[in-house]
Amino acid sequence: MSDHVVPAVINLDVPGPVISRHLYGHFAEHLGRCIYGGFYVGEDSEIPNEGGIRLDVVEALRALNIPNLRWPGGCFADEYHWMDGIGPKADRPVMVNTHWGNVEENNHFGTHEFMALCELLGTEPYISGNVGSGTVKEMSDWVEYLTRDGDSPMVRLRKQNGREEPWKVRFWGLGNEAWGCGGNMSAQHYAAEARRFGTYCRDHGDNKLYRVAAGANSADYGWTETLMKQYGELGCAYRPTHFMQALSFHYYTIPGTWQDKGDATVFDDGDYYATMVKAAHVDELITGHSNVMDCYDPGKTVGLALDEWGTWWNVEPGTNPGFLYQQNTLRDALVASLHFDIFHRHAGRLVLANIAQTVNVLQAMILTDPDTKALVLTPTYHVFEMNKGHQDATSLRVDLRADAPARQVGTDTLTTVSLSASRKDGKVLVSLSNLDAEQPADVDLDLRGGTLADVRARILTAGKLQAHNTPDAPATIAPRAHDQVTATATGLRVHLPAHSFVTVEGRLG
Repeated sequence: MSDHVVPAVINLDVPGPVISRHLYGHFAEHLGRCIYGGFYVGEDSEIPNEGGIRLDVVEALRALNIPNLRWPGGCFADEYHWMDGIGPKADRPVMVNTHWGNVEENNHFGTHEFMALCELLGTEPYISGNVGSGTVKEMSDWVEYLTRDGDSPMVRLRKQNGREEPWKVRFWGLGNEAWGCGGNMSAQHYAAEARRFGTYCRDHGDNKLYRVAAGANSADYGWTETLMKQYGELGCAYRPTHFMQALSFHYYTIPGTWQDKGDATVFDDGDYYATMVKAAHVDELITGHSNVMDCYDPGKTVGLALDEWGTWWNVEPGTNPGFLYQQNTLRDALVASLHFDIFHRHAGRLVLANIAQTVNVLQAMILTDPDTKALVLTPTYHVFEMNKGHQDATSLRVDLRADAPARQVGTDTLTTVSLSASRKDGKVLVSLSNLDAEQPADVDLDLRGGTLADVRARILTAGKLQAHNTPDAPATIAPRAHDQVTATATGLRVHLPAHSFVTVEGRLG
C-alpha cells in the first residue's frame, strides 16, 4: 500500500475513437547499422537469413504485431534514387550516404528487399519518396513500379526484375523534413511541391494511396497551417484538395542540448525527470497541431502522423557519431509508455506514429551485437509487446476523480501516474505507468458498465532506472507476472512500484 492512491473511473460501455494499430508503427532508415547489419546481413551470412534478411529480427518483430514499417528514411529518403536499388545486385551502383557517416553503400538492400522484408514481417510498407533531390516522374514511376498491374514500362521493368504481381503499398510519404534535410524549403514552397508530387502519385487499380505530407518540426504550427490552407477552406469541409490524406510532424525527446543530448545510461534523478517532462510535452504538440487542423478540416478527413518520435541521446562511446547507436534503459521504456497513453487520448485525429528507429539506431526495439551476433530486446521493445492489445481497439475514456500525484521539475509540473484503456474482442486492456523515480502509487479502477474476469497483470521494472539489457544479460529488464492487483467493491486496485509500467487485461463481463 502506498501513500498515493489515484481514483480513476473507466466506463467500459462508453466507446471512444478506435486506436489505429498504425500508432505502433516503426521506422527503418539507411543509418548506421539499422539496415546493413541489422535487418539485412546478406545471403552469404552465417546468421540465419532469407534472401539476406536476418530471421531472428523478423521473428522478434512479428511478436509485436508490427503494423507498418517506414523506409528508406528519414533524411536518407531525399537523397535516395530508387532505381539504383533494383536489378541484379552486382549491377547496382555504389552510393555515398552523405547524411549518416559519409559511408558508401552498395544498394544491395533496395525496393525488392524491402518489400520481401515487409512480407516476412506481415506488415504494411510505408515508403518515403524523394522530394528533396528527386523528380515528380521518379516518384510517380516508383508508385507505378510497385503497385500497377497489366502492362506499362514500369510494370515490364518490375517483371524483368522477378516480380510478376504488383504489391500493395498504401502509405506514401511526400518527402521528409522538407524544412531541413529534405530541401531547406519554406512552408509555402513545400506546400506547392506537395500538391504537385501528390497529384502524380497515382492510384493504380485497387491500390489506394494514403499520402503523408512532410509536416512540421516540433511546435511549428505555422507549417501545419500553411499545408492545411492548401487543403481546404477555413471552417469548411467542402471541396478539399486530396493531394494528401495525412500531415506529419516530428518530435524527439531530448532533455539536453542539441550538442550534448545526455548519456543513455549514465544519468541521475534530475536528468530522468527532465526527460519525462520533455516526453510529456508531446501531448501539447499533438493538441496544437490538431487544433490548427480542426480549423481547416473540422470533419477530420486528414490524419495527423507523428512519424518520427523517441529519445535521442549521445552515441555510445567508441561508436561512429554518424550511426546514432545508443543503449536503451528503463527510462526509455517509460518514455514509450507515456507516449502511448497520450497517443490513445488523441486517437480521433492521430492516425500514424513511427518510433525512431527499429534496430540499432536511437530508441530501438532491437540491438544486434556485431561481434557476438547476439540479438538483444530492449526495454522499449517490451512496452510495445505489452501494449499490442491496444492496436485497433476501441479507446475507453479514463477520468481521474482526484489530482494525480505530481512532481515539480523546474518550472514544470510532471504528473507521475499515467494510464489509458481500450477494449477489443471481448477483452479490456489497461496500461498504467508510475513515472516517480522513488515513490510507489496505487490506482483504484472504478469499472462501470461492466466487469472484468480472468484478470491478468504484467509489470516491467527494475531496481534502477539505468538498468538495460546486454548480450551478457539479455533479460535484466523483461515483463513478468504482477500479483499486486486486487479486487475491490467497484473494480480493481493496482499497485505500481516506483518507476514501473504495468498492464492489466481481463475478459469483459
